[in-house]
Formats: sequence, structure tokens, C-alpha cells
Amino acid sequence: MKARLVTGYVVLQFLAIAAAAVGFIVFFVNSSLDGMYVEEVIVKVAADSIVRDATGTAVVEVTPELAKLRNEAPDIWFAARLGDGNTVTFGRVPAAFAPLVDHLDKLASADMRGQFAPFTLSAIVRQASGPLGDMKIIAHGRVKPFTALITLASNIVAITIFLTLALVSIVATPMIVERALAGVIKTAEEAQGIDAERRGLRLSEDKVPREVGPLVSAFNEALGRLDEGYDRQHRFIASAAHELRTPIAILRMKIDTAKDKGIRSLLPDVSRLANLSEQLLDLHRLDNGTPSDRIDLVVLARSVAADLAPMLIASGKTIEVVVVQPGSIMGNAGSIERVLTNLIQNAVEHGGDKVIVRIGGPVLEVEDNGPGIPGEEHERVFEPFHRLRPRSSGTGLGLDLVKQVMDHHCGRVTIATASSGGTIMRVKFPAVRD
Repeated sequence: MKARLVTGYVVLQFLAIAAAAVGFIVFFVNSSLDGMYVEEVIVKVAADSIVRDATGTAVVEVTPELAKLRNEAPDIWFAARLGDGNTVTFGRVPAAFAPLVDHLDKLASADMRGQFAPFTLSAIVRQASGPLGDMKIIAHGRVKPFTALITLASNIVAITIFLTLALVSIVATPMIVERALAGVIKTAEEAQGIDAERRGLRLSEDKVPREVGPLVSAFNEALGRLDEGYDRQHRFIASAAHELRTPIAILRMKIDTAKDKGIRSLLPDVSRLANLSEQLLDLHRLDNGTPSDRIDLVVLARSVAADLAPMLIASGKTIEVVVVQPGSIMGNAGSIERVLTNLIQNAVEHGGDKVIVRIGGPVLEVEDNGPGIPGEEHERVFEPFHRLRPRSSGTGLGLDLVKQVMDHHCGRVTIATASSGGTIMRVKFPAVRD
């Protein structure tokens, strides 16, 4: 838009000046200013040809320039009044101008155009300098139509105006347009700051031009409707997750007390469902600014592993916690616990029979000895409802929720391939200085 405005404004200026210049030329060419004017070159040629002879008398020496000019204009003539009061003439000075020769020192300059051919009465009076110093000269030489002079002058004026306008337009026009669009630019910068994590923002309507105001107002109203829809959806998910906690807890208790092995085999699925509902609640709390606490990753990892160990052992799996380097982070302990729980359950379900939880500073790794995840799936597994195997158990939301929790904690979750061919899920948090 800015480029179009600048280009259009500059082109319009040039067209306006061009039209004015053409009209100026046409007016003078077709006006009543007629006759022939004398070219200025005769003055310089005449002044350079006046010298002193051997006796000290001022005379006219036919220089090559004067000879050439005389060949082009046979009726050439001039008269000069020197600084010492003497006069020198060349050619036949018309009787109408002869009385002026003795009074040339009283004239500043003059342009006279003869009305009839051969226009010998066309003459100019100028101050000039030559070998004999300053002098006043009245002369007649080559003549041209006055319209040619107007055309030349018009072209010079037009070119000067064009160059000046081009310079001013190139420098000033972008500044003017940018100043006029400052409100639009500011609104565009505000729009770039709107995302799903920063709701409630609105674009400024007082800085934009009136023509753009309705668009900005409509956009703000659309943002308001989106915020309302997001809040409704978020409240529904939080309410649903909260309401699920009680029946899930009752179901887990009944499964724990059941003696039938078939029923007890449902415990991993119920635990996964409980973890999923808790993660949904964690996301709701994080969105509403849940305060962060200092978390010791070693203590957290051992606590989660101890909670899941009976379930893993019952399924014929093993879990090991390896501390490479102790680490502490700032975050929501409940959310981080469920991130680790989710990754361990994911490794148990899709991995092998051995899970290793490794702590290396602000980094947690969950490694399994399963078949691994293909490289082309490393990014897609974090998409909601995406599954490696369509008929596999689970909702396909676990890793998506892990990624959202890590985003809230300004961390990253990545996938690597273990030396055994299995998968390493790595979550990295911002380091915390002691």
C-alpha cells in the first residue's frame, strides 16, 4: 500500500509538471511574441577581436571565430565603447543605432528585435571583457526566431523543475506517506503480538485513518467473539476434567480391591485416564497463572517412578532412575509430575519392557528399549489425536498435552533414538541458578 501511494503520488506530480511545461511552451510559441533575436555569441567574439595595432590604436582583428561568424551571417556588425571612451566599429552599423554608440556606457543591457527581414535592426547591448579590458558592445550577428528562445528557456525551466521535483519527491514523499500510515503500521505491529497465549488484546482504533477505522473495529469485535468462545471451551474442558476425577478415583479403588485378574488388568488404562484428566486441569491452572515453585527433578523422578513401579512390575516391566547430574527447575510440580508420568506410560505402552528415567541437570529423559519412532514421525506425534498405529490404545492426546505443559514452562520436548533402537523422550527446562 505504501509503495503504491508513493508511486502514484510521484507519477501524478510529474504528469502535472509535464502538462504545465507543455502548456507554457505552447502558449509562448503561439503568442504574439514574434521577430528574431541575436545570439549572445557575437558579444564574446567581438570583444576578443578588438586589439591595439603597432601605433596603440584600437582596431578590429578578424579572428578565426569572427571570420566564421561573418561567413554564417554576412550582415554582421558591432560597435564597442572602450573603457577609455574610444569607440570601435565593425561592419555597417545601421543609422538607427549609430547615435547610441557614443552613449553605450550609459546602457546596462538591451535586446532589440527587428520587425522586418533581413532583421538587421535586431541587436543586443552587453557588457563584455576582451584583450582591451571591459567594454560595452552593441552587435548584430546570427539571428533566430524568438519562439526558439522561448522553447529553449522552457526546456531549461522544465528540466530544472523536474530534477528538483524528483529530488524532493524521492526524499519527502516516502516520509509523508510513512507519517500518514504510522497508525496503520502501529496497528500491524499490535496484530503481530496476538496469539493463543495472549488473549484479551485489542488493536488501537484512535491511531488509524478514518477509512481503516471500521476494519479495525470489526477485527476487534471478532477477537472478542473468539476470546468468548475460547473461554467457554476452556471452562467446559476444565469442568469436565474436574467432574471426572471422582468417578475415576472410585473406579481405581474398586479395581485395586478386585481379586479378578481380568479386572485388575484395567488398572493401567484407568491410571492413564486419571493422568489425562489431571493434565487437562493443569493446563487450565497454567492458563490462569498458577505460581511456580522450585522443583528438585531427582526427588520428583524418584517419586513418580515409585508410584508407577507396582503397575509396571505387575505388567512385567522394569523402571530405573539414573542421576547423571542433579537439577532444579522452576515450575508447577503437579504439571511436571504428570508430564513425566505420561512419558513413562507412553514408553511402557509403545516401548519394550525396560524404562530408564535419566536426570541431567534441567533435563529429563525417558528411554525405552522398544521398536522406536520413525524419524518422519518425530514432529507429528505431538499433534492432537495422532497415533503411530491407528488401532493402538490411548487417545492420542498425551504427547500433545506434554508439549503444551512444556510450552507453558518455556521448555522443549524432543525425540531421539536410543542406542538400543528404542526411543528417548527428552524434556529440557530453563536452567535455574542457585
